[in-house]
Amino acid sequence: MTDVRNTAVEAAVEGELRLLDPEVRSSPDLLGELLHPEFREFGASGRSWDRTSIIESLLAGEAPGPRPVVVSRMEGVRLAPDVVHLTFDSENNGRRAHRSSLWRRTDDGWQMYFHQATPFSTEGE
Repeated sequence: MTDVRNTAVEAAVEGELRLLDPEVRSSPDLLGELLHPEFREFGASGRSWDRTSIIESLLAGEAPGPRPVVVSRMEGVRLAPDVVHLTFDSENNGRRAHRSSLWRRTDDGWQMYFHQATPFSTEGE
């Protein structure tokens, strides 16, 4: 018997990692498959994004750049049958952020509904 809880979290993790792939980040179709129509983000820059603005920014190369992004401490929790919460840390060109995202299962598959990134420094640790 398949553990539905793990399957849901695995699907969200797979989607999250795909969103970091340069090929996906340069394709409006692939981004559209992974981002929920009501997507919102509070970025590490402090800027607020919606689905249209983040796709336009990624395609124009204005949003945080492609890999190499180092991902660590990724954890997921299934909050409801169709909702998964992921948390993890990222590092890209020396910039670090704590990240949190909500993924929703839709008729089109698992899609990112919300994302937030908070910059952090390891100084003083």
